[in-house]
Amino acid sequence: MAKNKKTKLRTGFTTGTAAAAAVKGAILFILDGEKPSKVEIELLTGDHITIPIYTCNSAGDKKAKCTVIKDAGDDPDITHKAKIGAVVTLFENRSKSNIVITGGAGVGTVTKPGLEINPGEPAINPGPRQMITQTVREILKKNKMNIPVKVEIFVPEGKTLAQKTLNQRLGIVGGISILGTTGIVTPMSHGAYIATIQSSISVAKACGITKLVLTTGRRSERYSQALWPNLPEESFIQIGDFFRMSLKEASKKGFASITLAAFFGKSLKMAQGVPHTHAAKSRLTLHKLANWSLELTKNKGFSEKILSANTARHAFDFILDQYPEVILHVGKQMVKSAELFAGTHVHIRGIILDYNGNIVFNSDSH
Repeated sequence: MAKNKKTKLRTGFTTGTAAAAAVKGAILFILDGEKPSKVEIELLTGDHITIPIYTCNSAGDKKAKCTVIKDAGDDPDITHKAKIGAVVTLFENRSKSNIVITGGAGVGTVTKPGLEINPGEPAINPGPRQMITQTVREILKKNKMNIPVKVEIFVPEGKTLAQKTLNQRLGIVGGISILGTTGIVTPMSHGAYIATIQSSISVAKACGITKLVLTTGRRSERYSQALWPNLPEESFIQIGDFFRMSLKEASKKGFASITLAAFFGKSLKMAQGVPHTHAAKSRLTLHKLANWSLELTKNKGFSEKILSANTARHAFDFILDQYPEVILHVGKQMVKSAELFAGTHVHIRGIILDYNGNIVFNSDSH
C-alpha cells in the first residue's frame, strides 16, 4: 500500500513584513523614478525574503505610495490577500536622520493599556517597526544619505478586516494591527491567535481585572457573558484550543481566579489533560469517556453506546439524561487538569455548558 505523502505547507509573510516591503518599494520609487517589480527584505531572523510590489506611484515631491499583497501562505489568516501600503516622504532639505512611523487609514489606534504599544499610538508592533526602520536605514546608508524620513502605513480594507478580529476588545480601534515577531508566517503555528490571547490577558491585567473567564469560542463566550453580565468585557477571553498555554499565561500574569467555561466536547479533552484541544484524535477521547463511564456506572451496554457515538456532543445528549454523574466526573477532571497547568495557587472554577448555554456542571457547587 502506498504511503500518503505529507503535503508541505507553504510559509507566508506577516503584515509587518508586507509593510516593510511597501516602504522599501516607495523609497526606491522616489530615488529611481520607477516602480520596482519586487524588493528584498531582511527579516528579524536575519534571513531574506523577496516580495512582489503590487502598486507604486508618486504622491508628491519626494513622496511615493506603494502597496503589497499580503501572503499568509497556507496559514488561516484574515489578512491573507489584503493590500498593505506605505506612503513615504523623504525630507532632503533637512539634516536630522530620524525615522517617524505613523498609522494611516485602516491601521488601528491603541486605546487600552497592557499591549506592547502605548495608548494613543498606532497599532504597529515593535517587530514591524524595527523591520521598517532597518529597511529605511539600509537604503539611506547605501545611497550615502542622512535625512529624515516619514513613513505612514495604511491598509485600505483595514477597518472592515478589524471587525473579524478581537481588536475592539483589546482596545485597538479603527483598523487592524501590524504584527510580526520574525516576519514569517509558519502555517498552522497559530502565532497570531496565541499573540491575541497573550495580549488579551495583558490588557485584562492592566485594566485591573481580577477574575478571568476563559472560553473556547464565540458561542461559549456569548453564553458566559449572559451568565455573568456584571463582569467587564475584558474579563472574557477566547482561548480556542490553547488550553495549557492560556492557563500558564494567566497564572504567570498573576491571576488568582480563573473560570473555565466550555461545551462538553472541549471539556472532555481538557479533562484528559490534552494541552491543545484540536478536533484531532476524537475517537481516543470517546474511548476514554467510555472507560470512565464503565467504571462509574458498571453498565457495559451504556459504555458501548458511547463508543458508537458519532461525536462527544452526540454522547453528551444521552449521558446527561441517563447518567449525569459522568458529566460530573468529566468536570472534576477538567478542573484537575487546569490546576496542573495553572498551578495550585490559582483557583479554577470549571463550568460545562449544554448547547443552549445552561450550566450542567459547576465545580464551585461540588
